[in-house]
Amino acid sequence: MPQRRAITGRSQEPRARFAEELRLLREERHLTFRALAAQVGWDPTLFSKMEKGQSLGGPETVVALDTFYGTGDKLLTLWELAKADPTQFKERYREYMLREAGAASMWQFAPSVIHGLLQTPEYARELLKQGGQFGAELETQVAARMGRCELLYADGAPQFRTIVSETVLRSPLRDLGAWRAQLSHLLETGERPNVIIQVMPLSVGLHGLTNTDTMFLRDVGGRTVAWVETGYAGELVQEATAVETLQLRYDRVRDLALSPDRSREFIKRMLEEAPCEPST
Repeated sequence: MPQRRAITGRSQEPRARFAEELRLLREERHLTFRALAAQVGWDPTLFSKMEKGQSLGGPETVVALDTFYGTGDKLLTLWELAKADPTQFKERYREYMLREAGAASMWQFAPSVIHGLLQTPEYARELLKQGGQFGAELETQVAARMGRCELLYADGAPQFRTIVSETVLRSPLRDLGAWRAQLSHLLETGERPNVIIQVMPLSVGLHGLTNTDTMFLRDVGGRTVAWVETGYAGELVQEATAVETLQLRYDRVRDLALSPDRSREFIKRMLEEAPCEPST
């Protein structure tokens, strides 16, 4: 059977199509981002990011836009398709992303970098650049990562715990202002009731996950799988015995980490000690 041709001339990729529809609806009414924000609410920069594909926004924002434009639930439907679309991620990570999106709770250990759900755009961009990405592909992956972050802010957001090695907090970005913003973002996100951030001090020494970036994902049915990642690849661990072994190591690491309150004080101290941009 011959492949069906698109007859609208519009993008068939869910995230791009959502952004495209937002732009067309606004331009048809000759609205600036500021004028749209005055009518609908929210910061005008959010609408700019949504049209550039850098953010999907939240469902409440999209419903408000549907109401304002009189489009029924068209935008919300496109938003749901974009949110669930795994093709925005590298192929080897797609199964993990699908499981992450459906997780009821998550536990993670970060030995070398801040987890993607807690990264700012500037942190993600520098990290991905060091991995060899650039240009349009780089911006696509940064936007996809920022879209993932919205998982922690949605209604019914999963419980999320991360244990961050002190090494991570002593590995700043080249842009010192961006690094301070990243530390501030950790403190802000850590105030959410569904997020717990702990710090693993270097003084603890060796432990069972010293070089193992690990995420545990528990679904609504109670089944837990693990994702183990390096800078080059990731592996989904599903066999029960292997998952249990990793969980035992994780529990021991959590026992060694600072409490959430002491971890918050540690991050605050790192922010206070972080150098500011030199004055000119």
